[in-house]
Amino acid sequence: MTGWGRTAATPALVERVSDEADVRKVLAEARGRGVVARGLARSYGDAAQNAGGHVLDMTGSDRVLDVDLAGAEVEVEAGISLDRLMNLFVPLGMFVPVTPGTRYVTVGGAIAADIHGKNHHVAGSFSQHVRWLDLLTADGQVRRVSPEQDPDLFWATAGGMGLTGVILRARVRMKPIETSQTMVDTDRTPDLDSLMTLLTETDHLYDYSVAWIDCVAKGARMGRSVLTRGRFARRDELPARKQADPLRYSQSVKVSVPDVFPPGLLNVATVSAFNELWYRKAPKRKRDQLQSIPTFFHPLDGVGAWNRIYGPRGFVQWQVTVPFGHEETMRHVLERISSSGHASFLAVLKRFGEGNPGMLSYPSPGWTLALDIPVVRGLARLLDELDEPVVDVGGRTYLAKDSRVRPEVFERMYPRIDDFRAVRARVDPDGVFTSDLARRLSL
Repeated sequence: MTGWGRTAATPALVERVSDEADVRKVLAEARGRGVVARGLARSYGDAAQNAGGHVLDMTGSDRVLDVDLAGAEVEVEAGISLDRLMNLFVPLGMFVPVTPGTRYVTVGGAIAADIHGKNHHVAGSFSQHVRWLDLLTADGQVRRVSPEQDPDLFWATAGGMGLTGVILRARVRMKPIETSQTMVDTDRTPDLDSLMTLLTETDHLYDYSVAWIDCVAKGARMGRSVLTRGRFARRDELPARKQADPLRYSQSVKVSVPDVFPPGLLNVATVSAFNELWYRKAPKRKRDQLQSIPTFFHPLDGVGAWNRIYGPRGFVQWQVTVPFGHEETMRHVLERISSSGHASFLAVLKRFGEGNPGMLSYPSPGWTLALDIPVVRGLARLLDELDEPVVDVGGRTYLAKDSRVRPEVFERMYPRIDDFRAVRARVDPDGVFTSDLARRLSL
């Protein structure tokens, strides 16, 4: 098994479960190397791997248990995907409260990684929209926990990467919408400074914002970007032909990538050419463009198995946050990347709002940068080097994306790590729930 980055494969016994009884059966039989739950495998590194142990495939536990249309809440099993929630509830006027760049994430995975999206600056992360969750812990109890009921266990589970138990069910607040269309503004910025200035001055005006950033461009063009910001359109803002069915929703995988790409296809030359094309085709300034949910939120989901483009060696996503007030550190990081000879095909920059009490929850106020970089010689050394200025100013990396941070650096990034370990020891003193990630970082 691997994560989405297709690196560091390890063997495990995969058990597909469909209900609580199945989970209990696996836990009763598991010995030795422990258990971890796995959803749709979109963690980039080793969070849902368990070398020599058991892995629970939760995707068969995907029922909707209760719906409150008036209150915009749903109660669901943990294996249901955001994709299925959208298919079911967008036509009824509800959207998921937070979505990352892919809709192929389970609700259990969304809580375990405490996912964030383009709206963190106004809506926070996914767990902040969870009323309660049912957690099966190592002692066989099913505990209903919430921010009010056993808050320590709730906030250790939110962002805890599946290490406190198995999330079985959750009640989630959805986002009411009038239409399935987004109203999008696009700006092309020539460099990093202009991007940061524009985001700082206007981010509060939009519900969603994200910038594609060119991490290969150098000199005066370093950090040039295409910034898209938007909100859900009102019904009266749609063309007349769409107002009759304003919540129509459809999505599809238009093409699937075969597993034939050789190592080295994505290099500085090919990525530079792609980035130039992508930057030039974007409008310099466009306002009030209607875009569908898949186009605005999940453009890569239209390409099945796009991770294969990186070839058999796979790729690393390096996502870090740098606190506000330390923009020079972000500038230094981007300058170092652009001059390194490593090619980042996909790179995005966003602004985070306030964090939450999650002990291992990633978002905190600042700038967050995410890069996908092919695995080549020298990459580990570069990322180790870049970790240092980030952690020196109080920044951190995201566990759902990580596959390589050094344990001693991670300890400095998350000041509440000992609080997390204390909760984990309380509910799982024998370490039944574990993973390759947990062993690598001594979580």
